[in-house]
Amino acid sequence: MKVSFVLVSVLATTEAFVAPSVNRASFGSKTVGDFTGRIPRYLDPSDYNQDDCVHGELENPDLDNVKSFDPIPALAAATIMFSSNAAFADSPDWGIFEGKTGSLLHPVMMFGMLALSISTALLGFEWRRQRTIGDEISVLKKQLPDLGGAKTVSEALKAAKAAETPDTALIAKLQAAAPVDLEIKQLQDERKSLSEKGPRDKHYGQGAMLAFLGTIFAIEGPLNTYARAGKLFPGPHLYAGAGLVCLWALAVACVPQMQKGNEVARTVHIGANIAGIGMFLWQLQSGIPILLKVWELTKWP
Repeated sequence: MKVSFVLVSVLATTEAFVAPSVNRASFGSKTVGDFTGRIPRYLDPSDYNQDDCVHGELENPDLDNVKSFDPIPALAAATIMFSSNAAFADSPDWGIFEGKTGSLLHPVMMFGMLALSISTALLGFEWRRQRTIGDEISVLKKQLPDLGGAKTVSEALKAAKAAETPDTALIAKLQAAAPVDLEIKQLQDERKSLSEKGPRDKHYGQGAMLAFLGTIFAIEGPLNTYARAGKLFPGPHLYAGAGLVCLWALAVACVPQMQKGNEVARTVHIGANIAGIGMFLWQLQSGIPILLKVWELTKWP
């Protein structure tokens, strides 16, 4: 459609700037020369009489038909070329981008971004768990009695029972501390398992991908709407999508301070991502009706 408007504009402007052209010129009743729109043949004074002049000027009735600059086609062309409504808003020629394929790209990717958001959040909590589980282990170890150089309560209890003069009080303390020792062992195994999964690097990688792809397809959605309809439709879905991108940006901005151990930045980062997932889920109630309408009104491809 835009190409056709450009062609019409070019044709109109060519008509506006046609050079003057006259087939023949006459002096009185005698044809004396040819005008081809370039340079006329020089006239010989013997070819005409004084009577053939009118008030000292050449009489040429054919000059009334000479074409000159006409501003009307030029103005029409300019109007067409610079009219955003005509050239770009009404039925823009975006090809597959304005068809069903391009229109479904945004909702499909947004469903994928929602799943990626949840997965990234879970990885983030796993990394947080791996990072903080050492504090819990340290607190539990303070509750243990003196193990006498043994690494675990079970080893200390075995050594206490094998002594020549068993210390019944120590044995009782070690037996009471057995559940605490078991809890410590479970926490250590959990930390080892989390470390093998590598949630820190996965969380960082998926978070970066989420911020990048999410921002791209959050912008692609309004662009596709404009390509199909020639305008945007401000409403909760559009505003919530813009707010979601802002939350992603806030979460990313907190990362440098989080790496320095700033707990405020870490809390803001977690809060922004949780709010983003909540907004993402809320988007479903406004996005699904739009999806159904797009499915109905667009055609393949």
